Amino acid sequence: MSHYLRPGDGDGRRPLLHLQTDEMDSDEGEIIFDRGTSYSNLEAIAHRRLTYEEAVEEAGFGLFHWLLLVVCGWANASDAVEILCVSFLLPTARCDLLLTSSDMGLLTASIFLGMMVGGYMWGYLADQKGRCRVLVLSLTVNGVFGGLASMAPSFWLFLLLRFISGIGVGGSIPVIFSYFSEFMPRLRRGTMISALATFWMAGNILAAGLAWLVIPRTWAHFFLGGLDFQSWRLFVVLCSIPSLTSALLFKLVMPESPKFLMEAGQEREALRVFRLMFEWNIRGKGKTFLEFGLRTSSKHKGELEETRTWQREHFIHVFKTGLAPVKQMFNGPLKSRSFALLIIFYCISFSYYGLWMWFPELFARVEDSGSPCANISRPSALHNESCYPVKTKVYVEGFAIAASNLPGNIFTILSMDRMGGKALLCLSLLVSSLSVFFIYLVQTKSQSLFLSCVFSAVSVIAWNSLDVLGTELFPTQLRSSALGFFTGVGRVAAITGNIVFGKFVDTNCAVPILLVSSLLFTGGLVALLLPQTRQTELS
Repeated sequence: MSHYLRPGDGDGRRPLLHLQTDEMDSDEGEIIFDRGTSYSNLEAIAHRRLTYEEAVEEAGFGLFHWLLLVVCGWANASDAVEILCVSFLLPTARCDLLLTSSDMGLLTASIFLGMMVGGYMWGYLADQKGRCRVLVLSLTVNGVFGGLASMAPSFWLFLLLRFISGIGVGGSIPVIFSYFSEFMPRLRRGTMISALATFWMAGNILAAGLAWLVIPRTWAHFFLGGLDFQSWRLFVVLCSIPSLTSALLFKLVMPESPKFLMEAGQEREALRVFRLMFEWNIRGKGKTFLEFGLRTSSKHKGELEETRTWQREHFIHVFKTGLAPVKQMFNGPLKSRSFALLIIFYCISFSYYGLWMWFPELFARVEDSGSPCANISRPSALHNESCYPVKTKVYVEGFAIAASNLPGNIFTILSMDRMGGKALLCLSLLVSSLSVFFIYLVQTKSQSLFLSCVFSAVSVIAWNSLDVLGTELFPTQLRSSALGFFTGVGRVAAITGNIVFGKFVDTNCAVPILLVSSLLFTGGLVALLLPQTRQTELS
């Protein structure tokens, strides 16, 4: 066997070497490794060609992954805070902004409209330009425009700013899970993604806790120029801080996904990330990083460069190619799972966001009548209804519902790698359907609160399962685009759900609540059509 050794481009400090052997086919390309190994070991390294999954295993599991969990988790929590803050400000902001129930439906729908626009756009950019860069940009858009909304003097300006903030949220949610999963060893992926999903609960609790602490307080009310800065506006400002701090953490601390770097032909950068992971994970254990090579496809690299050249020369066609991933998803072997996920995402998003965003308002009605649907003739804010003093119990109940995510998240973490995402998704959707049906039937405050907590605890299992399945059902070159597309579908459903609630909550409350129950049941049945992906390798 002969070896052909040539220096790589390197970075000036640790130049890289490229090794080509006669045993490799031309399509297998070359092995790339750091110049940290003696030349006597080159032959050994020639046989140490690791796939992506093997390289992740080689980097170990430890401190790096826990740091990654905290940073990605904080980003996930910040998205939850930004989405749910609108629902908590409705009971008071509706008076200051003179909102009817239909206006409130539009306001809760506005962030989902932005998420629909941003979801696929940011997902496509993440597959083309990198996960980490897109996360920084989307989280910044979310935080900046979310904070500016607190200064809006009118409903329509507030609506516009919440829409733009939603564009940022729509990018970070799908990309976070793609980015996070691409660092995870195969046997730990389900558990760790489930752990990441639990940070959504942390965002729920944070938003509910801030609303409880800030909105009912009179000290948070003051005049800023000609603007009557009510306590709910300060709450909106505070809700934008998590997104901005999360963007800063990704910018300063986290590397790019090694899976993306390998697919993009940037093998040297991928090796540096694997080395960084190893150094963090094995720190203090006295182990040495054993150099290895990454097998790359020369054919793939040539096609990638050719595609990039074509994109630079034909900008209009680049926009058109943005639809190419959708065509791949709904044609060929991915067709059946894509249609199943389309239905499931619509059902769960319509149901969860439609009901969840209206929980504080429904509980305000429970305070008056004992049932969320009993008081169908409730007057709107335009008919001189007073929102003050603020009913603190509404926020206490919201906090209790948010905290009830905890048992569902714990159950998901303990069961995901044993039961698999498919089984958990089916079971949780069916139980959620029953809990919503009984919410409609109850007649007391305590019963409404109990069943709402059951819905919260069980529905979060469905979301966690969907997060795991979504990352495992599609290959790397489609993963972020697919998740972006399906979350975009979910945003359409969330918009529809909130508008339906706004239209019917005052006149026929049974329509949206029974519709939610029916859709959750449908989603549970369709989930049976998905393939089992438990502990499979990422393609």
